[in-house]
Amino acid sequence: MEANTSINGEWVQITNGTSTAVNLKGWTLTDSSSHVYTFATFTLKAGKTVTVKTGKGTNTATTLFQQRAAYVWNNDKDTATLRRANKTVHHTCAYNSTRYDYKTC
Repeated sequence: MEANTSINGEWVQITNGTSTAVNLKGWTLTDSSSHVYTFATFTLKAGKTVTVKTGKGTNTATTLFQQRAAYVWNNDKDTATLRRANKTVHHTCAYNSTRYDYKTC
């Protein structure tokens, strides 16, 4: 089992680029291996960003935690998919490289 600090070094950021707040309750974030994180009651304000960390912690207005004890995101390639509560895809972001520490989509 990996240390929580290290697991929390793995994260996805979601930005609301609209001028309206978005209620993310029931939305899901998945990877290529079908790990699923379901958003509890959370509203992402207009123009704001939330960081979703893989490990354990206490949720805040800017950081949410998946409460996992193991890594989710692959180091070489993976795809993050954000789905609305009705299961329709809102956005996907894929990477296929070990040369970069992050990917902006």
